[in-house]
Parts: sequence; structure tokens; C-alpha cells
Amino acid sequence: MTLNESLPSVEWRESELEHSALWRSERRPLPPKRLLVVDDSLSADRAFRLVCEGTTLLWRGDYHLAKQLLQAMGRRIDATGQGKGRRRQADTPAELVSDLQSYHQYRQRRSRRAQLMSCLVVPMGGDYRLALRRAPDLRSACAQAWGPPPETSRAETWLVPLTDLLGILGAHQWHLTGVRVAALGPPPGDRIYPHYGVFAPTRDEYVELVSRAPLPQTGASPYVAFDIGTGTGVLAAVLARRRVERVIATDISHRALVCAADNLERLALAETIQLLQTELFPPGLASLVVCNPPWLPGRAGSSLERAIYDPESRMLMGFLSRLGDHLEAGGEGWLILSDLAELLGLRSREALLSAFAKANLRVVGKLEIKARHAKASRLSDPLHRFRAAEVTSLWRLTTKPPTS
Repeated sequence: MTLNESLPSVEWRESELEHSALWRSERRPLPPKRLLVVDDSLSADRAFRLVCEGTTLLWRGDYHLAKQLLQAMGRRIDATGQGKGRRRQADTPAELVSDLQSYHQYRQRRSRRAQLMSCLVVPMGGDYRLALRRAPDLRSACAQAWGPPPETSRAETWLVPLTDLLGILGAHQWHLTGVRVAALGPPPGDRIYPHYGVFAPTRDEYVELVSRAPLPQTGASPYVAFDIGTGTGVLAAVLARRRVERVIATDISHRALVCAADNLERLALAETIQLLQTELFPPGLASLVVCNPPWLPGRAGSSLERAIYDPESRMLMGFLSRLGDHLEAGGEGWLILSDLAELLGLRSREALLSAFAKANLRVVGKLEIKARHAKASRLSDPLHRFRAAEVTSLWRLTTKPPTS
């Protein structure tokens, strides 16, 4: 199936003519039912009213004015409680998220905001050219995010939310400059280059834990480590730099594996690390199994949120329940997990320890590190109260000895 065959179409009437285009959106898989063509004459107040009524706006004006309109819409959405029509008092971050109930309300507002902001869409050619005045050249950024445009699509038109394209541009900058990871060693081999839709290792606490935890000694030869949910490949690369003989890195996402392959090639580690597309574990046994699952249980609102939210803790529980089947004698599983979910009331420490016991695992050690990323000290962050207290742990797990 080609890229365009997998995209739904949207139809509308414009200048007394019928039009159609392919629909592409990370957050809104279904095409809009109501589409209105607008241009630079549209006011922010009217745009806000229209999107709250369920109308998607097809922009035919200037690119930079579209960005300004989007910002103005965002301010109106924030001022009215995510477009529900009831004006609310401006909240301080501590009042905004103070307990579990307010956290769920916060997530609902965030989801509603993202949905409304995605209602401003722009036309794009099948060659990734924007059909707007003063539009930047997005071809390189879109090719990096979506792959090269198929030859058969060059005559097609796509409709894409402007928020999606701005996200692609931002991710492309990360891809061009890279993220410095001190645990990888001195420059120039100390950078990871994230791809669009793959979680960037901008938080270095968890990487540092993997770089300094003592490797379990099993006597197995070759010494094998698994990296479950590798993402950019950063933890697999750290293990390889620690002289682990063979690393097998897995991920269910093709997008992540492409990103990891690119990084491992840049780091000259492609011969040491094998990449495999699978849900969790590769076949066989390992002396070490590392897993850094999404830290918050909850539903991902888009494919881009899957690195943050783990629905019903499925990845976490799947890792724990099957870990013992893949450990060499004396081997360890390293579970990297923030306590943010515990602080928010989404999961208790007792429930986590109970999951260890149910999986016949015991804790042989734990390394901890305080959050030191920018959001931990940013008073304007709605979760500041919790991020300031957040601790990331590397749980060293092994199987319980058989009872006699």
C-alpha cells in the first residue's frame, strides 16, 4: 500500500467548484466533516467561534499571518477553559494541578486545546510544497518526518493541520543540531539526533543512571544486553560504549527504528547493536535487559504521545511479567521509572512493588536521581509542584530463587 492509499480524503466546495484532497493529521485520523475556506480577512474572534462550533478552517492566505492567527486562537482557547464557552479565572500552576482530579481536568483541557488548534489547516502539494504566500520550504523537514514523497503523489493535494507542520519544523531543528548526551563520551560522538515522533533524550537523568549502574556479572559469553523500546537508540548506544559485547535493541515503532539506525550509524555502533521490530522482547536470553517505558499510565492523545503515556501500564506490566523468561542466571532487568505517576496519584508504590512480586522478581538494588530538567524549576509549568519533587529510579531486578 502506498502512502496516499493509506490516507483518507476530504471534499469541499470552493468558488462553485467541487474539490478534494488527501487528509493527513497525527491527532485527527478522520477527515473533517465541515470545512470552510478562509483567508487573511478572518478575525481571530470569528476563527475561535468557528472552530468551537466544529468547523475546520482551510487557510488560503499568508503563511506568517496563519501562524499569528493560530497564536491568537490559542490565547482565546486558554482564556475560556479550552473553548467550552465559560470564561474562567487565570490559574496559578499550583492551583491548576494540585491533585489527581485536577490533573485529569488539566489533561482534558490540553486535549481539547490541541483538537481546536488542529482545526486550522493548510494545503500542501504532494511534493511537500506549501501552497501559501511567503511559505517556507518544508520539503526537507517533511521528508525527514514522513519519508520522501512518492512519485505518484506529486500531483496530489494534501490538507494538513498547521500545528502538525510547526511540530515537524521544530523536530527538524532537533534533528539538525542533535542532543548532547554526556554519557556517550567526548565530542563529536556525544550527540543523538532525534527524528520526528521519536522521544528526544533531552532529560539526561535516566541516561546517567544507565551509564553508572554496575553491570551484572553472569559469566555468559557473549555478554548480551536487550534494550526494550529503544526509541532513538540512546540507551543501546550507552551500553555499547560500556563495552557490552552484543546489544539487541527493540521497538514496535518503525519510525523509532529508522531513527535508531541513523544514530547508531553516526556513532559507528551499527555493527555492535542489532535492531529488531517487535513489541517487547527479542528471542533468547540476556545478562542484562533494560527498559525505559512511558512513565505515566494513561491514554495517548496522538501517536506522538506514546512515549509519555502507557495505556493501562501495558508496556510496564508486559515487561515485568516476561522479564524472568529472558534473563540468564544471575542476570538483571533494569527498569527505569520516574515517580511522577506516584506523586500525581496515578499509580502507588505499593502497586509497583506488588507487580514485582507477582512477576516473581526481587529488587537487588536501586539508583536514584533528582529531576534536573528545565521544567523541574519552571514555576509556569502546570505540573511544577510535582516535577520539583520528582525522582527517577533505576530498579535492578532479578528473579527470585526457587523455593525448596
